[in-house]
Amino acid sequence: MEFSLSEEQVMLQDSIRRYLESSCSLNEVRQAVADGITQQTDVWQGISDLGILGIIIPEELGGVGLGFLEAALVAEVLGRAVAPVPFIGSAIMAPVALLAAGDDRQKETWLPKIADGTTVFGVGVTEQIGRRETDGIFYSGGTITGKAMFVVDGVDADMLIIADDASTLHIVDANASGVTRQKLKTIDKTRSVAEIVFESVEADPLPGSKGNQEALQQTINVGRIMLSADSLGASEVMIEQAVAYAKERKQFDRVIGSFQAVKHMCSEMAAELEPCRSLVWYAAHSVNDMPDDTQLMACHAKAHLSEIGRFVAKTATEVHGGMGFTDLLGLHYWFKRIGLDRQLLGSPELVREEAALAQGW
Repeated sequence: MEFSLSEEQVMLQDSIRRYLESSCSLNEVRQAVADGITQQTDVWQGISDLGILGIIIPEELGGVGLGFLEAALVAEVLGRAVAPVPFIGSAIMAPVALLAAGDDRQKETWLPKIADGTTVFGVGVTEQIGRRETDGIFYSGGTITGKAMFVVDGVDADMLIIADDASTLHIVDANASGVTRQKLKTIDKTRSVAEIVFESVEADPLPGSKGNQEALQQTINVGRIMLSADSLGASEVMIEQAVAYAKERKQFDRVIGSFQAVKHMCSEMAAELEPCRSLVWYAAHSVNDMPDDTQLMACHAKAHLSEIGRFVAKTATEVHGGMGFTDLLGLHYWFKRIGLDRQLLGSPELVREEAALAQGW
């Protein structure tokens, strides 16, 4: 049995990495953040031209028909680049919801537009993970009313997929009358996260989600796996930068990488992160091939990467000393990316509780 990536998967990841290295440098990310941009137009068009936006969409609907492992590999590379693009919500979670619960009309209308990048979807499912009793999304008479918090990719969205209090998923026009959205001020300014209020807004329910939580759960599961992959990529970069800095920075006429304490910090980061790679790969692989394992593995990947990512972010910054806190090196972009990934779609504590319940504990 082959447990490593195929040659094609390695080539896919390498080609996207090379593209992002040339088109999404740290200086370009820094400028996008300064301008308040969470969808870098040229990068979005570039990954669209590479077919990345349709990676899990079937070929007959305009996509390339690859699997969730390939999607996780892409998410990892985007995390390495802290790319300001709405990938996880629009290119992954929205197609998952449409494929799992949409009818033929909905799939044929929206999936080709997602695949070619002409329509961006935001996804609001946080109310199904944890919400106040007085909040939520309510569907009645063909319209939805309520407030959706932490809508993934919601700021740049043309359309939305929103889960109501009965776990039914709805397609909603993000610019319709009665929709009010506000960009949430999170620590990660490269990510589009919105608070959206609906006041009797027309909604188009996904038929397969009525009275059936599987489509909603699948959307959440896949979103968590992609966030884990994103954190994996960001953590890899922070380790690489810490090691490179330790080889250059001198104290007492010696590079700090020769000090035992710094060696231990770098080796511990690498040792903690490396097993996470296979965890994310397995979780992504399970979506199509071992669906009964997906919810548990998504919870494991999300909770574990959240903890290891935080450890790597903290330790890599410490290796840099005072320089680690400056904008000159830009470590904080990855640090903050990992921080937001930790909280989106459930904190590690909440996700571990879900994993326990999924096992009947």
